[in-house]
Amino acid sequence: MRHAMDLGYLKEVGLKVVGSDAPPCGPTKPAPAAPAAPSRPVVTRFAPSPTGYLHIGGARTALFNYLFAKHHGGKFLMRIEDTDTERHNEAAVDAILQGMAWMGTPHDGAIVRQRENIGRHKEVAAQLLANGGAYKCYCSKEELDAMREEAEKKGVAFRYPGTWRNVPPDAPPPAGRQPVVRIKTPEEGCTTWKDGVMGQIEIPNKDVDDFIILRADGTPTYLLAVVVDDHDMGVTQVIRGSDHIGNTARQIAVFKNMGWMLPDFAHLPLIHGHDGKKLSKRHGATGLEEFEAKGYLPEAIRNYLARLSWSHGDDEIFSTEQAVEWFTLSACSKGAPCFDFEKLNVLNQHYIKEADAGRLYEIVVKLFPEVKAFAAKFRDERIANILKVRAKTLIEYKQAGDFFMAKRPLEVSKAAAKDLGAAAAPHLLSVVEDLQKYQGEWTPETLETYIKGLVAAREMKLGAFAKPVRAALTGSTASPSLFEVIWAIGKEEVLGRLRDAAEGKYQVAEA
Repeated sequence: MRHAMDLGYLKEVGLKVVGSDAPPCGPTKPAPAAPAAPSRPVVTRFAPSPTGYLHIGGARTALFNYLFAKHHGGKFLMRIEDTDTERHNEAAVDAILQGMAWMGTPHDGAIVRQRENIGRHKEVAAQLLANGGAYKCYCSKEELDAMREEAEKKGVAFRYPGTWRNVPPDAPPPAGRQPVVRIKTPEEGCTTWKDGVMGQIEIPNKDVDDFIILRADGTPTYLLAVVVDDHDMGVTQVIRGSDHIGNTARQIAVFKNMGWMLPDFAHLPLIHGHDGKKLSKRHGATGLEEFEAKGYLPEAIRNYLARLSWSHGDDEIFSTEQAVEWFTLSACSKGAPCFDFEKLNVLNQHYIKEADAGRLYEIVVKLFPEVKAFAAKFRDERIANILKVRAKTLIEYKQAGDFFMAKRPLEVSKAAAKDLGAAAAPHLLSVVEDLQKYQGEWTPETLETYIKGLVAAREMKLGAFAKPVRAALTGSTASPSLFEVIWAIGKEEVLGRLRDAAEGKYQVAEA
């Protein structure tokens, strides 16, 4: 089990996190500047547990590790922390890897599976027993429960009191009991480190108990496994969420008891929703695959996530290459960032407009297989430019093309139906006749010239001419320009829809 602490909890129990008083979602100052460059080749890692989808917070953690490593010419590694057999979900592993691939943050080297290293974890536990950095504890469940009950009565948090800490290793153990192995944590002073984001952090050692590193069944705990794997993988920078600050104090004890060099730690503030609470499903989409399904582009997600806690001056829109060039932990803020869907939508709209029609088609057809029948239209750059105008997501982009994909007889909105009916039939049939006569080039520009000529000849206003025609062709009162609509639908389909509307062959939507 992970021992997670957030900043609020740390402060409640009197632990000192220097400079952590920034209000959630409020303005913050960046942490003190770190050294210009790390003193050793940089290796970062992203180490999710495969118990569910890749949360947007985890995606940001992965991105920041990627940006930091690439900024320093280092390696970005991937580890799956799958030692929890009860909660392990192989489908979640696939979802995490697919999410990482979709986001565009490729890792270096082979993926490390933590459960494949259990033998190594046990080996380190044995070394800690041998060097006095750990000890066997034979406390029974009943004894521990009694200790917890006593702590609860006193209104204090339970911390293992070190019952077996100073018992000689050769003392006879209680009969019939299998021991756990506990790390020896310092009893006095503070565990301190200069955090890459939060600044100086001090945690009194009296508040960190001798935690278990090997269970009674011989399996290693997360707190041991993560340290061993980080050491063996050569990880130099551990960049993760601030809910791991409590873990860091414990893991430092394992590093020190093994005599291993510590990595540098940096803890990112957790992402909050608009209400100042930790981002969750009640705020909207939180899984990376949900954002993909809702029609967001990966470059928009990368750009937006990079701006959550990190900034480069006033730059809002930038490429991943620019983010790699500019990224520093010293430019990260301590205050919790708020996830703003409107800002994400603005970015996504920008990147949709920047993308070419072919790429957008390949993405949209995966979301909406029916689009395949209209591939030529969706691949047409001029049609794509029409669809891009108001689209903030690829769902809206596809919906903007519904007018030329609609099947006859059309379903029309109640508002559009008011522009049709018997009174509009003569006008629609006259437009059919005029378009049949038209032999010019079929483009928005030539159609605009021709239709405006028809409007003038009829001594009509363009709006009066267009309203029933738009309703007949799109089933709506709103659409791209009429000339673009006629061009995109195509001559034969236009004539058919106009005839249908004139003859009353359409369905009025209920809503």
